[in-house]
Amino acid sequence: MTETQRKIGLLACLVTIVLAVLDTQIVSAASFPIVHDLDPDHGVVDISWLASAFSLASAAMLPLYGRLCDALGAKRVFLGALATFLTGSALCGAARSIDWLIASRALQGIGGGGLMSVTMVVIAQLKDPGEKKNKGAGIGGIIGGGGMAVGPWLGGFLADHASWRWAFYINLPLGIAALAAGVVVLKLPRHTTSRAIDFTGAALAAAFSTALLLITQWGGKQYAWTSPQILGLALAFLGALTLFLRRQFTAAEPILPPSLFRVPELRLGFAIQGLMGAAMVGAMYYVLVYLQLARHVNSSAAGLYLIPMAAGIMAVGVATGRLGERGWSERTFVLSGSAVTTAAFLLLATTGTHTSLWQLRGALLLVGLGFGQLLGQLIQLVQQAAPGHQLGVATTAIRFFQTLGMALGVALFGSLIDRLYDGPGDVGSLAALRGAARTAGVTAYVSAMDTVFLCGAGVMTLCLLLALRLPKARPVAAERQPEKTLAA
Repeated sequence: MTETQRKIGLLACLVTIVLAVLDTQIVSAASFPIVHDLDPDHGVVDISWLASAFSLASAAMLPLYGRLCDALGAKRVFLGALATFLTGSALCGAARSIDWLIASRALQGIGGGGLMSVTMVVIAQLKDPGEKKNKGAGIGGIIGGGGMAVGPWLGGFLADHASWRWAFYINLPLGIAALAAGVVVLKLPRHTTSRAIDFTGAALAAAFSTALLLITQWGGKQYAWTSPQILGLALAFLGALTLFLRRQFTAAEPILPPSLFRVPELRLGFAIQGLMGAAMVGAMYYVLVYLQLARHVNSSAAGLYLIPMAAGIMAVGVATGRLGERGWSERTFVLSGSAVTTAAFLLLATTGTHTSLWQLRGALLLVGLGFGQLLGQLIQLVQQAAPGHQLGVATTAIRFFQTLGMALGVALFGSLIDRLYDGPGDVGSLAALRGAARTAGVTAYVSAMDTVFLCGAGVMTLCLLLALRLPKARPVAAERQPEKTLAA
């Protein structure tokens, strides 16, 4: 590929990352306008599925996408995922019922899972042969993190000033342009690896990840943690996970090869990414709840408070690129990012019912500066350490562990805050309280939330300890040298 083709291909990849990440967040702010339009009488019952259908489908597909990349070539899988995502977006925008929209969101999620993982494989293969570091991977991680922060605000803006349907239609012109660019300019290598695909392993991975996500979605909310539904899902999760692990050691071409975990950078990178995902979702979710509950900020305006976080993620992306050129290693950035994020969570843990909102913005800026280093550099670390013929599975695996970490973070932090809350009623009844009871309830909730942020600081401290175990430097192993490839 020429330099111009590489730049066009990189731009197409970055556009698709933005679209996929925005669609995981954008619907949260537009949910009530959607329900009011499609089913004002009964739609609230199904409102959680608008987000869950997308996340469940994307998470279930992630392991399979990695193996498809290695077997068929990243270009074909990238274009297929993008086409699926755009089809789902068009169907979502045209939905005439809640059931239609939920089914379309699931189809959109199947494609979205590929855009958030396969795109990073494409970016890695777009790297100029003369480049020592894959700058595109860092940029992709940064843009993805920024999109997570901006998504809720954009969804609220479109719902308030246009139509909720534009939350989906906006994907089409940008996505079609990226699809056309990919067809024309992408010329990527494909390793001469086996085309065998372990669909049984992929199905088991989808089963245990779906069960886990449903547990975190329903547990303590729609069903009690000790209810037959949750206990049944827990048994299904353990059974599917056990069968999946057994399959990975017996399949000829496993979906998540155990050999990956023998590489220290991969083993530690996966763990750090999962822990970071748990902490990140906690920071975003509880800050938004605090603003709406304790400070009476509406949902659209609350999303604006995540802008400092997005700005921090974007700013650190520029800085890490320049510092990387001066010799800073991925290990250094992961250490620094973990330390900065730990400090940010400690600052968030001092939040009270009357804390200055500027202090809160400063803490979120610090969160962005920390997460920004981790989002970009962990991907580069994993891609540089992965064997060439397993680049796809290694790249999608890090996204898979982040997704599982985010799900566990929602469940564990939610359960913790329910146990710590000692105000009137329970957490679910806070919005209905009035007068002195509401004041006491909000104070109790904020106190419990501060403990959750302290736990987030503990999670990031564990990330820091794991980062200290990363090898300081190692030459590229012989097994990671480029193999004979085919143009794809």
